Amino acid sequence: MSKAAEIELASVTKRYGSAVAVDAISLRIPAGTYCCLLGPSGCGKTSTLRMIAGHEDVSDGDILLGNTMITQLPPARRGTSMMFQSYALFPHLDLIDNVAFSLRMKGVERTERRNKALEMLKLMQMDGYASRRPAQLSGGQQQRVALARALITDPEALLLDEPLSALDPFLKIRMRAELKKLQTQLGITFVHVTHSQEEAMALADLIVIMNDGRIEQAATPREVFETPATAFVARFMGDHNVVSGRGAGSADGLALLDVPNGGKFAATGTAPGDGAPIDIAVRTDRVRLRPSDTKGLGFTGTISNIEYRGASVKLSVDGAGIEDFTAIVDERSFFEKPASVGEAVPVSWDAGDAIVLGRLAT
Repeated sequence: MSKAAEIELASVTKRYGSAVAVDAISLRIPAGTYCCLLGPSGCGKTSTLRMIAGHEDVSDGDILLGNTMITQLPPARRGTSMMFQSYALFPHLDLIDNVAFSLRMKGVERTERRNKALEMLKLMQMDGYASRRPAQLSGGQQQRVALARALITDPEALLLDEPLSALDPFLKIRMRAELKKLQTQLGITFVHVTHSQEEAMALADLIVIMNDGRIEQAATPREVFETPATAFVARFMGDHNVVSGRGAGSADGLALLDVPNGGKFAATGTAPGDGAPIDIAVRTDRVRLRPSDTKGLGFTGTISNIEYRGASVKLSVDGAGIEDFTAIVDERSFFEKPASVGEAVPVSWDAGDAIVLGRLAT
């Protein structure tokens, strides 16, 4: 296998006519990293992947793979390989010829390319199916063949466009583990596009969260989970409540905000000027059903929904100026003193579980 290479994007922009799909993003993906580009549909993640692969032209900016500027190079000369969402296997060819196809296009002699293809199928534990055709395989088996075909050229980086989206939920979990194991075994850089927060958290060393063509945050899964950079990240990852209001100074080392038609809340971080917009995030799994010991770290609201999740219970609580505030509470503690929809409950949290969020420059 080739050695892994760092990928660097420098102010990369992609325009389709007057529409900007990717807006001057800069990103460094260290060599040997499993990177997930994560975000909702239309955020620019697939366009970014396709620009790295060379399947989309870069409107502005540059892309480097290692020390090589690849912005203008054709896909076959980039040192990258792409695995498509549809797998794009040839139905009339057996697995060996499917995997060996790119070597055939490069003029590699038949015996050599078939031996290399069989070697790649062994890596994917698919050598016993070498004479079969794609239609005779399950979805998971087809994915392994597509991976073997992408890896046969010894790429420095493997690019994956939503590779698990066509699989059933149980197979997704199994293939997730296999992808991570394969990346660790090969040691090359993986860049994987997904819209699944769970998938990105399970796989990535580096999560790049995109929205409206821009990068909201690029960090480790733990950092994204514990300290979301913006209100979009906090909402999209789903593990924080976002409370928006206006700055109201600071007290006891905490930033204060006023919520319209509501109370005053506090959070760890820098307070903006009085009256300036401010967002804070509160960890959903750290919210307790009891009154706050400190002003600004809780409120009393009405339960609007309850979802039993086995090990935990999710409650939605509405308060003055706050809607759909989420509390994830331990199943045992909830049923020791159960609450019901329509009931008024106090909710509270610790200062360390509420943080001031940043804002992207406009």
